Amino acid sequence: MPIFPSPADLASAVTRSILVVDDNDLVRSTIAAMIERQGYTVLQAETADQAIAIARESHIDAFLLDMEMPRTSGMELCRTLRAMEAYRVTPILFVTGAGEQRHLAEAFVAGCDDFINKPVDALILRARLRGHLDRLSYYAQLERVRQELNHYLSKRTREVVEAAARSGKILRPEHRDVVVLFTDIRGFTALADEMEPETLFSLLSPWLADQVDLVYEFGGYVDKFGGDGVMAVFDGEDKVGQSCLCALRIMESARKSDGSGNEKIRQLAIGIHAGHVVIGNIGSAEHLDYSVIGTTVNLAARLCGHAAPMSIVVSKAVRDAAPNDRRLHFHSEKQVAVRGLKESVTVYALSAQAQDPNRPPL
Repeated sequence: MPIFPSPADLASAVTRSILVVDDNDLVRSTIAAMIERQGYTVLQAETADQAIAIARESHIDAFLLDMEMPRTSGMELCRTLRAMEAYRVTPILFVTGAGEQRHLAEAFVAGCDDFINKPVDALILRARLRGHLDRLSYYAQLERVRQELNHYLSKRTREVVEAAARSGKILRPEHRDVVVLFTDIRGFTALADEMEPETLFSLLSPWLADQVDLVYEFGGYVDKFGGDGVMAVFDGEDKVGQSCLCALRIMESARKSDGSGNEKIRQLAIGIHAGHVVIGNIGSAEHLDYSVIGTTVNLAARLCGHAAPMSIVVSKAVRDAAPNDRRLHFHSEKQVAVRGLKESVTVYALSAQAQDPNRPPL
């Protein structure tokens, strides 16, 4: 099944509203009669002021403007319409007389899309109007698809895709120093076995949404979801401090009841590591993922796995990058064995202040 409907489907899906603007009553009524037969809803205005008032009160799908009108010209009206957010891409066609042809260059600069010569040929008018409306429908459909896709893509991925679309080239991988943060719900597998899928999703989705919002609030971006957790990347100037503050806020949120009566969904663990990564496109020409890879990512994930429920574990690299940050308290130093690494790794617990003895240890 095609993603986009045909022009005929788009045209029949909704009645289009056309505004005809001309100070000559006969010309207006003649043009209106020509296009009303095609099923359009036709509105009429005698002056530019009337046209602007109608455009603000109603949704107009296309404008047919006379170029020469008293007080405010069609050219000025065109510029005014283009300045309105609702009509940035709406088709605007001028209906021009023989003596007005010399102004066409200025008309296109003002923002018009096309022109129809007087005397108006009904066949030409309908064909050109239909063509512009079809293009507008495709644009609107593409914009809706883009908005929906944005819900599934990280902000950074969208930026990369837009840059590639402008340049026509896929960006090459690059080396970068970042901070990687992983979250994970402890006991999630058992929880999934206990709950109906619909119930589980209804609890998990808003909780992950809270985490995503906090990641972006602190200047990071979500690279991917891991089922019951997120992988976030921070690459700003204060990436270490911001990532740690983000983790503390996420944990603070986890300690608050969500009113569901099931606090198991908020038994969170967080791991953070700072280091070198390669960031770029991974996959095939058919399916790409813009992501970060490297031992920094792997170690951050392992640290998350080492963290006890309701605790944050950070690497020595994170702690060393923010030794004098009074917003953060690194404590409970210990050595842990990490799968894939020959030597043990020094890790710390993170809190906003001195460790509460009632909180779980590493």
